[in-house]
Amino acid sequence: MCNPASPPAFLGRVKGVVFDCDGVLVDSHDANRMYYNLIREGIGMLPITPEEEEYVHMHAVSECLVRIIPPERMAEAQEVRRNLNYADIFPYIFLEDGLTDVLAAFAARGVRLAVHTNRTSTVGDLLAHFEIGGYFDPVISAGSLKRPKPDPEGIHMILSAWGLPAQDVAYIGDSALDERSARAAGVAFWSFKNPGLAAAMYIPDFPTLLSCLRGFPATDAG
Repeated sequence: MCNPASPPAFLGRVKGVVFDCDGVLVDSHDANRMYYNLIREGIGMLPITPEEEEYVHMHAVSECLVRIIPPERMAEAQEVRRNLNYADIFPYIFLEDGLTDVLAAFAARGVRLAVHTNRTSTVGDLLAHFEIGGYFDPVISAGSLKRPKPDPEGIHMILSAWGLPAQDVAYIGDSALDERSARAAGVAFWSFKNPGLAAAMYIPDFPTLLSCLRGFPATDAG
């Protein structure tokens, strides 16, 4: 638990933090449900089920379409998807409370920040929409990987770009895929709003993380 009265020591010396996107940077459950329901509606199918909704919130779009669209309807679904304007869904996506303060605090300490997400082509537009893209380098999406999460390929790419060892880096995620990816890459896993995951630290919200971070002197992590 990220306890401001007794913050974990690693938080004060971490040199790089990787963020998942959906469920961490943004609350996008409603938007994801809407997106995939529009695709299903476009080919005359019923809305996704609650179980399918949980799946599409975590996985790459190619995997999601295989899960929710019959093979014989896939070409139709892809055509519907190509004609959707994802910007129309942005009003249904919300930045997590306190996120920008946490990003600014990490940046002020010299901590490197990155994004590793199973989104594909929409992550750049999303970061630009909320004006937070400048905090993150690199941004790794499923579209730039041979193997998306839970494979550790994305985290390995970030470690290589930063020139940092795994023991100096943490990954903030909210799903079992994030947990498995972090474990496979050998980085610390911090669970966001999901106490049921096996994590080195549980973060109930970003204001709490900021309070914990303020328990350490601001030093250059580089």
